[in-house]
Amino acid sequence: MAAVIPTAFTAREAGQWRIDSVTPIVGASLARAPALHIAEGDPVERPDGVWTLRGVTSNERYANRQERAALAASQQPLGRTGATRAVLIPIRKNEAWWELTQDARRELFEERSRHIAIGLTALPAVARRLHHSRDLGEPFDFLTWFEFAPEHTQRFDGILQQLRESEEWSYIDREVEIRLSRPNPADCGEYVSLAGPATPSS
Repeated sequence: MAAVIPTAFTAREAGQWRIDSVTPIVGASLARAPALHIAEGDPVERPDGVWTLRGVTSNERYANRQERAALAASQQPLGRTGATRAVLIPIRKNEAWWELTQDARRELFEERSRHIAIGLTALPAVARRLHHSRDLGEPFDFLTWFEFAPEHTQRFDGILQQLRESEEWSYIDREVEIRLSRPNPADCGEYVSLAGPATPSS
């Protein structure tokens, strides 16, 4: 089982990443702030900020053995030199999704929407990590974090468009896209990235 890493994303005046844009895709947006601060661990209190989104990493929910092996062979760690662009996408799925059985969600997720197959085409250029938030009583069900070099922005955008055109996305009732950037870590020794393996989204 994957390690459980509690993570808090806080929009505030200072942080490891500069917030370049906050775009509502479905439903209500989030307030804009200058920067995003990321803290890992189990904080007792929420950090001060405009807003904080919390999630925890978990085991893979829908990938089969073959898909897990393919992901493990290609996915890269976060915090790579040159990966100076990031996107945080909080997502909430509607009750119709959660009323489906696990088997039905798997069929929608991969057999009909090809979520993992599409995601694999982003590797190894794009690194990602999924955080589960639904069981924490948060406003979103999932927080997906992506990191990539500027030259891979077009590839990331194309994959994101494919996912949003899939049947799975018809079950989403709130989604916000937060684009971020940071100095190259070779020029900024204070940068601290998220750590740990990436996981497929759900």
